[in-house]
Amino acid sequence: MDESFFEKVYDVVRLIPSGRVTSYGAIAKYLGIGKSARVVGWAMNMSHSNEKFVPAHRVVNRNGMLTGKHHFANEKMMEELLQCEGIKIVDDKIVDFKKHFWEPMSEL
Repeated sequence: MDESFFEKVYDVVRLIPSGRVTSYGAIAKYLGIGKSARVVGWAMNMSHSNEKFVPAHRVVNRNGMLTGKHHFANEKMMEELLQCEGIKIVDDKIVDFKKHFWEPMSEL
């Protein structure tokens, strides 16, 4: 995948409302590469160097786990950002994940 694909991922991530989360797979499916959640993960890993802010903390794995937390300035930052948006985290997992889940296929 090239940089322009990463920009498409970032455009979708920027649309996730505060207090909501989505998964790598949901973004991949929305962008037409359904089985390529890992590529979306690579984009999220690189998002911190993007000139324009990307709320990467709002993208988690399909089970609501904060699997991308190692790519933030410190391992608690992702959790702290989500908690500031009203999302409760226990053991690196979002409580009430379905309640907070944002589905780009139906919400865009």
